[in-house]
Amino acid sequence: MEFMTYHDFMFWTKGMAFVGMGIGLVAFVAFWLFLTDRDEDKFADTEEE
Repeated sequence: MEFMTYHDFMFWTKGMAFVGMGIGLVAFVAFWLFLTDRDEDKFADTEEE
């Protein structure tokens, strides 16, 4: 990739940083939901028996 000016380089780099942060945010939320999502009914059924 060839950049003509320093501004072009910084604009592209900043854009890629925003894309990376967006992907990181989506991944963090998905991971958080994976960690905190538990099958409450499964534990409730075993306690009643």
